[in-house]
Amino acid sequence: MSSSIVIPENAPFNAEQRAWLSEFLSQALAEKAGSVVPTGPAIPVTILWGSQTGNSEGVAKKLVKALKGGSYEPEVFDMAVYDKERLPSEKNLLIITSTYGDGEPPDNAADLHEYLMGDGVPNLEGVSYSVLALGDSEYPDYCQCGIEFDQRLEHFGAKRMFQRIDCDVDYDDEFTEWKQGLLEAMGGVETAGASQELETDEPYSKKNPFPSALLKSVNLNGAGSERETYHFEMSLEGSGLEYETGDALGVFSHNSAEAVDEILPLLPFNIKDEVPLPGGGEASLREALMKSYDIRSLNKKLLAAWSERSGSPFLRALVEAGSREEIEDFCWGRELIDLINDHPADFADGEEFVGVLKKLQPRLYSIASSPNAHPGEVHLTVAIVRYHSHGRERGGVCSTYLADRVGDVVSGVFVHSNKAFRVPADLSKDVIMIGPGTGVAPFRAFLEEREESKASGRNWLFFGNPHRETDFIYQEQIEAWEENGVLSKLDLAFSRDQAQKIYVQDKMLESGAELWQWLEGGAYFYVCGDASRMAKDVDKALHTIAQTHGGLSEEEAVNYFKGLKAEKRYARDVY
Repeated sequence: MSSSIVIPENAPFNAEQRAWLSEFLSQALAEKAGSVVPTGPAIPVTILWGSQTGNSEGVAKKLVKALKGGSYEPEVFDMAVYDKERLPSEKNLLIITSTYGDGEPPDNAADLHEYLMGDGVPNLEGVSYSVLALGDSEYPDYCQCGIEFDQRLEHFGAKRMFQRIDCDVDYDDEFTEWKQGLLEAMGGVETAGASQELETDEPYSKKNPFPSALLKSVNLNGAGSERETYHFEMSLEGSGLEYETGDALGVFSHNSAEAVDEILPLLPFNIKDEVPLPGGGEASLREALMKSYDIRSLNKKLLAAWSERSGSPFLRALVEAGSREEIEDFCWGRELIDLINDHPADFADGEEFVGVLKKLQPRLYSIASSPNAHPGEVHLTVAIVRYHSHGRERGGVCSTYLADRVGDVVSGVFVHSNKAFRVPADLSKDVIMIGPGTGVAPFRAFLEEREESKASGRNWLFFGNPHRETDFIYQEQIEAWEENGVLSKLDLAFSRDQAQKIYVQDKMLESGAELWQWLEGGAYFYVCGDASRMAKDVDKALHTIAQTHGGLSEEEAVNYFKGLKAEKRYARDVY
């Protein structure tokens, strides 16, 4: 509907004055209403996202919402379905991608990434582009996939319209900076009000986490196990939070009071002063270190900041000349307390001290329950991390926080949607699930959902752990599913119950002929767990099965599984 203001002809103005006044008031009214009237032809924008857990997809949707209705004509594509032949004809190309594993592209970005890393890309001189790279600075290959997209597009002649921005786990500010830079570079008008868009309409979210009661806490491992795996049941009653099978739960944790109280007396300034918090406001240093700052993990950025204030020749040499492997080796098994003790630094006050620390981030866990089987609840399967290193007992921040809070309230939780990891909507489809260790978590949810929905498709689970006697987690429930037919097939790989170690990929190869039949019959294939080793070994086994039992060449097998990923029939929740 038009919002133009028409000046009556009997008003005391001539025609030219009436036209000018009408345009001025109409524009003012549009701006007051929160919309800007676009002028000129729409600017074409193509947005490509590569995402393993949904973050990049979410950012892409926010960007599209900001551009639609303004001076832009945006198109957004999952990289897995984007037609590479379009690349030379793109005018404004925006890449949003995460990185996972050892600097690898997300599954849906792998094909386009491989293409750009090759030599067959045509000249891209007419393309203007920019890259938003999502990552986690705790990992050595921080934002590597986005960096490579940026470099290769430039290599083939594309013009960078705005600098690449690398985002850590919290990326709202970086996204805003990138978006504003793009708007200035492309010269169009944003949809009014989009910049004030909230991350979610839910009352509880990552920015406003729900304080959840911990209803149940059970160690799933038997006596004598070297592992400590807990099943947690948490309440969502009254939160308004909803999840689907395949989603993850974000959990905010606290550092232990003991760990903080060990640090405070060693600091060279007045520890009673208030310090700024990452999200704004102030708190006592003790409270800030317990609830808001990461005091457990070290990385190169922190080492560089610390070396400037410590004067340590060792740290300076490590940061300036150390290899990635040397820095990783130093950081592993060490925490902030080790820097304070071994390489004392001179900070003027608490504000300067916390200024070099990272914000304490939430931990994402694959949800281990179906909302239809457990309304008002959410279940997790968590490996509790405890170990001894450099003369100290250490532990994972979030896992130990949860394990030690029986009957208490967790500081805050939120749902992280993962649309790329869903049970088939078609209940007649078969499902193959590879989930060793805590990787079984989402498949417990899948099987509960398949049972609740009375899915007619078959279910095949591969599970592995060190010892059957002590490490067969969820044994009673899994065996009950096998007995009542919910589980059509169950393959178990207890690696250390015999001289020759057996893993889930070995069990896959043993059943290769049947597994291939399931895939050819339309089965969906899922993997959850370790990205750097297990997931790669499983993928290698899949290709071997395709070549051995499907008669495919190596290249045909590669293309076959690319096709499965494009069809969303090969999905991975790996970390």
